[in-house]
Amino acid sequence: MAAEGEKGTVRAVERALDILLCFSGEETELGLSDIAKRIGLHKSTVHRLLASLEGKGFVRRHPTTDKYRLGWSVLELVSNIKQSDDLSTIVRPAMTRLRDQLGETTSLYVRAGVDRIRIQAVESTQPVRRVANIGKRLPLYVGASGKVLLAYADEPIEELLEDPSWPKDLNRTEFLQAIQAVRDQGYAVSIEEREAGAAAVAAPIFSRSQQIVAALSVSGPVDRFTPESVERFAEAVRQSAELISKLV
Repeated sequence: MAAEGEKGTVRAVERALDILLCFSGEETELGLSDIAKRIGLHKSTVHRLLASLEGKGFVRRHPTTDKYRLGWSVLELVSNIKQSDDLSTIVRPAMTRLRDQLGETTSLYVRAGVDRIRIQAVESTQPVRRVANIGKRLPLYVGASGKVLLAYADEPIEELLEDPSWPKDLNRTEFLQAIQAVRDQGYAVSIEEREAGAAAVAAPIFSRSQQIVAALSVSGPVDRFTPESVERFAEAVRQSAELISKLV
């Protein structure tokens, strides 16, 4: 059993990580009150944690606005991920071929708890296209890639639905039916689920031991995702995902 001091240390680490995750959204700068409200802690506690993170270079404070943003230490870690992440390196050529074949943005997502993170992307060359930011964190419960990662998760999806971060008004019966449909057809489709005017098709990438490791998706403006296009996109994404599965 962990000692009381060890438990306190672990809580401090978890809270510090919660602070860093506050910057995973669209806002690049946050004030002390904003951060405290988001993670549900007193401002004095958040201030102490921010001071420690600032000392290690993980956040930096603007001298005029007193707002915080991510520091250079985060960039240093990210650069190491890009250099050592074999999956994103292996997958990129196949993603580029898929982009060239379909003319739409292709993305690679991995699961992080109850979220998904885009770790690789090849953007469409069309004037109107989906802009895919690498490192973007999104919820699992919405979007084609999220449904794929859930459909083939190791643990029962019913357990994942108990997470308090999921919407209270989520229709579980319909959601479970949607997940089963992904398993039956081998791919997922989302039409304006997360973002108005956007659509996506995604398929699973498996390891040699048949464990899901990522979701490959193609996304773009909803008006280019007609029923006929979705059928063509789904087959192309599924074939690319199967090819990649043989490489990872």
